[in-house]
Amino acid sequence: MKLTKIYIYLAVALTILLSACSTTKRLPEGEILYTGLKAVNFNDTSARVPSDLRSEIKDAVSVKPNNPLLGSASYRVPFPLGLWVYNNWPNPPSGLKHKIYEWLATEPVLVSDVRPEVRVEMINQILDNNGFFRGSASYELAQKKNKRKASIIYNVDPGPAYTLDSIILLPETTPINRMIDSLARVNRYLQVGSRFSTDSLSAARTRITNDLRNHGYYYFRPEYIDYLADSTITPCSIALKLMIPDNVPSWALDKFTTGSITTVIYRNQGDGTPDTIHTEKGDVVKMMPIHLRDHLIPSCIAFRPGREFRVNQMERTQSNLARLGIFNSIDMQVTPDTTSSTSRQLNVVVTCTLDKPLEASVEANVSSKSNSYLGPGVTLGLTNHNMFGGGEQFNISLTGSYEWQTGHNSSSVFNSYEVGLQSSLAFPRLLAPAFIHRRRRTVNWTKIGLGADLLNRPHYFKMAQFNASISYDWQPSKYITTSYTPLKITYTKLITTTHTFDSIMDANRAIALSFRNQFIPQMSYNFVYDRAMNRNNTINVSFSLTEAGNIFWTLYELCGDRAKEKTLFRTPFSQFVKGQAQIVYGRQVEPSHWIVSRFAIGAAHAYGNSSQVPYSEQFYVGGANSVRAFTVRSIGPGSYRVPRDQVDGYFDQTGTFKLEANVEYRFPILGPLHGAVFLDAGNVWLLKEDPQRPGGTLRARTFWNDIATGTGVGLRFDISMLVVRGDLGIGIHAPYDTGKRGYYNMTSFGRSLAFHLAIGYPF
Repeated sequence: MKLTKIYIYLAVALTILLSACSTTKRLPEGEILYTGLKAVNFNDTSARVPSDLRSEIKDAVSVKPNNPLLGSASYRVPFPLGLWVYNNWPNPPSGLKHKIYEWLATEPVLVSDVRPEVRVEMINQILDNNGFFRGSASYELAQKKNKRKASIIYNVDPGPAYTLDSIILLPETTPINRMIDSLARVNRYLQVGSRFSTDSLSAARTRITNDLRNHGYYYFRPEYIDYLADSTITPCSIALKLMIPDNVPSWALDKFTTGSITTVIYRNQGDGTPDTIHTEKGDVVKMMPIHLRDHLIPSCIAFRPGREFRVNQMERTQSNLARLGIFNSIDMQVTPDTTSSTSRQLNVVVTCTLDKPLEASVEANVSSKSNSYLGPGVTLGLTNHNMFGGGEQFNISLTGSYEWQTGHNSSSVFNSYEVGLQSSLAFPRLLAPAFIHRRRRTVNWTKIGLGADLLNRPHYFKMAQFNASISYDWQPSKYITTSYTPLKITYTKLITTTHTFDSIMDANRAIALSFRNQFIPQMSYNFVYDRAMNRNNTINVSFSLTEAGNIFWTLYELCGDRAKEKTLFRTPFSQFVKGQAQIVYGRQVEPSHWIVSRFAIGAAHAYGNSSQVPYSEQFYVGGANSVRAFTVRSIGPGSYRVPRDQVDGYFDQTGTFKLEANVEYRFPILGPLHGAVFLDAGNVWLLKEDPQRPGGTLRARTFWNDIATGTGVGLRFDISMLVVRGDLGIGIHAPYDTGKRGYYNMTSFGRSLAFHLAIGYPF
């Protein structure tokens, strides 16, 4: 108690001492210390200022003061240590004291450094660029009791917004003029009644130019379209006229077709003897000896001789060749054909250099899994990038890892090791019946996989798992990727079990059935939509649907097998259906400050040949990537709570229905160090009644009370290629009976904490 009082007295004394230190002592005569942006006031009586324009103006005047709070221009940390040192410590010319001073001291940010009069002119320019020609801005200083300190208030009166009341297009005297006019008519920025904006007009001509370049006008540029704006005809309105300047080169207005196409493939070692193959997509020159099938390169070329030249064909060709994964460099040159005097043609030369066919790798890593297991691992890999000369990729890897569970409920009994051997063979095409539709604009992949894993959980079990699969991956559009697995067979076998594990299984028949030796013949489909809608908004939508055992069960029934439990090689096979969906939305509220939210739902149901969904396919919550106030599998299903005397209840806390929601505010702190504040909610439930887990069934009347909630803070060390994350979760509501009444029912603050160390962002 005495020691605590001493600490309190020292803290109070230090606070008083620092408060007495001046932060304006060394300011030059007539200068004022800038303490931040107090407000940006908009007078909306004449016109409503759009939200994007408000943000642009605020960004222009948001200058950070000394010691900003989380990078804010308006809020400061209450203890400006750097300013205190600068104003009150002497600065020796050299030595250790000089180095300490240079490290701690911060030069003051002055109002004269901010130059508010210049920023007022910036606001006026922004208003003009966005159609508020009669707008005006001003500033005023909001001084403190200390007259040598002031924050800044900017006042913005936008005035009326000027809109487009007429648009005069180009005279339709040439083919390119007619195309520009047709593109302008459908452009959303060039519509009568829309607000005048230089950014919008620039975006409009860029969009028109891109469309022109994808219709043969390769040399056309955005600056070849001019606008003539007249605001004198009608008050608060703009008459707009499109023009093409007289100094535009004549060949920039000509339409080009594709001439000769030549693709040259160089060996990785250099040199070689050229061997030319003539195809309908041009000549392919291979510097022999090269192990490359004749059809592979033409299948990646998007150009067609004699057809309209399109810039997006260049991008598609580059992308298709890169996705093969067999080249270390790809270059493309486009030149006018000088041999033809009657037509405009562009010749294309694509130059590719093969990569080394074999690649060996050794990776040491720290893995972080969604079940909150963290630990070191090593992977030995060998990859052949061109197995059969058709861009096939064969990979074999040996993986070993040791893992332990994070969170305050972690225990060494759950530490585990895993050893796995995985192999895959990927073909850059669909090996499927011809009637299945193939998208020619992207490389489609067929992947065949074979693998085995050995998982050891000390004090519980040792399990082996074997799997074989075939899957198809393709990209139907720019933002959508899909994967279809027509067949994946997994065989799980418990090699050894302990008495403790056996007693758990004997006590709960449902859990025991989910762990039995079994085949899991699956078919699945995965869909992902991932798009950055603009610089401030991102969205990711994904869902998957998996079925297991239905095809085998149907075949057995058709063959007259009416057995209650059907087997495959004398081993039961699982039969269930499972679906999951997730949406992640991110919004940038200011530069480098993001609010990211996630909503996820999933359900699984066993029937027919199975009474329980396999344990590996069931859902759970908690841990580093879920409800972070609770360790993995420490809550659920529903309001069920493992009896206090049952230390091995870990296996009971899974379910067949999952609901989860998260929101996280991410912000920079210093350099690669970032921070986060989050709120998580979710749980799992059972779709079938289990008498041994009372309260675990999904019911409407108890649903809301069954949802666990938690908040917390986190730190992230983000170096682009790697993100190391530490999150401290704080429990708010546990779904089970804790003995306390009210929504906040945690037994104590200390017991409600859970720390998780992980790799990567949670979502």
